[in-house]
Amino acid sequence: MDKTQVMVYFSIYGEDFPIDLVTETLGIEPTKTYKKGDAIKRPFNQNVTSTGIHYRKETAWELSTGYQESIDVKNQMDPVLGQLIGKRELINQLKAEFKLECHFSIVIVMENGYTPGLHIDNEQVEFANSIKAEFDIDLYANPYDENLSGLH
Repeated sequence: MDKTQVMVYFSIYGEDFPIDLVTETLGIEPTKTYKKGDAIKRPFNQNVTSTGIHYRKETAWELSTGYQESIDVKNQMDPVLGQLIGKRELINQLKAEFKLECHFSIVIVMENGYTPGLHIDNEQVEFANSIKAEFDIDLYANPYDENLSGLH
């Protein structure tokens, strides 16, 4: 049976900036980076009729947990935040110098009606506010059997 999965990632993004400098300044290796103008690679899908290639509209530096089986978003948020919490001044300097934005993304893929806890605590809110980062939450609910959920 498929299990519910959660991914949390933090992004620093903007028009164009030196990704290597962000990595060096923060002392954190990103899990993903891309530059404005890079082609977006999508898996082949026979149902898609468009053959056009899409390109990145911005440059980004990301720190992600990747998808992990989870019943509590805090289990993914804490490791990402733990790497960033002492870096608020550096993040704000980079933002000012290169006109960057930040956000936290929480992606939840629910399987068979199993929903994880989603609580953003005061420390997380305070840190996000200190760097003016917003939260983006994406929820994907895969079909589930009503007999398994207790609803009849």
